[in-house]
Amino acid sequence: MGTSLQVVENLSPGQNLDAYVQTVTAIPVLSVEEERSLAERLHYEGDVEAARQLVMSHLRFVVHVAKTYSGYGLPLGDLIQEGNVGLMKAVKRFDPTMGVRLVSFAVHWVKAEMHEFILRNWRIVKVATTKAQRKLFFNLRSKKKALGWMTNDEVNAIAEDLGVEAKTVRQMEGRMASVDTAFDAPEGADDEQAAWAPAHYLEDKSADPSLLLEDANWEEDAQRRLMGAMAELDDRSKDILARRWLTDDKATLHELAAEYGVSAERIRQLEKNAMKKIRVTMEA
Repeated sequence: MGTSLQVVENLSPGQNLDAYVQTVTAIPVLSVEEERSLAERLHYEGDVEAARQLVMSHLRFVVHVAKTYSGYGLPLGDLIQEGNVGLMKAVKRFDPTMGVRLVSFAVHWVKAEMHEFILRNWRIVKVATTKAQRKLFFNLRSKKKALGWMTNDEVNAIAEDLGVEAKTVRQMEGRMASVDTAFDAPEGADDEQAAWAPAHYLEDKSADPSLLLEDANWEEDAQRRLMGAMAELDDRSKDILARRWLTDDKATLHELAAEYGVSAERIRQLEKNAMKKIRVTMEA
């Protein structure tokens, strides 16, 4: 399937969707005998070229299915790409001994991939997570007759038809009617439009004088505690910490070891003990 995947990616819908549709539509439809021969070569021999031909000849079918989901507001090209993934999965699993055409077998896989894509991207907040909710979501989209809210009779009729409670239908209708709002203003928006973006309603705590004063006091107190803790150290420990942590040109353990005539491990122990003393003093 590696070769077929590469070919489909090369023909995947880009900015020129019309050109893609024209290209896949021009690919000849396989006859029953041709499809069976290719399917048998793939199924029994693992023939990658046969898989490629099966995929390519059914790309037009994916486009047709994708167009039936155009009402969800998602790019047609993205739906086609997801459907192509489902088609390749179907080709890989197709058994020519089943006695059905590939298109009849593949429709399940193609729609399944498109359904997953729609549910992942139609709303930021997921409208359907369980299998039952997903079934209700797509059935409700197809059964709803108007763009407005359904009447009680319509809700009851759909609930009875789908075998669910009326309140479940209402809940799903409410989820589907929700609208995502962008956090930031749209690109190119003028000052008046940008002022209504949710981002402008957040509190800017960095400009709160009381918080600024509190932060300044906290930093001043922390600095005072650190200096006080450093003052309680012996001169060697104080020098090691200062040169290891409080200068831009930090000294290495080996440099300090050579200077004090001890091992690098001893310098590391002195540094560790000094840090521990400072921590205890500052937390007191």
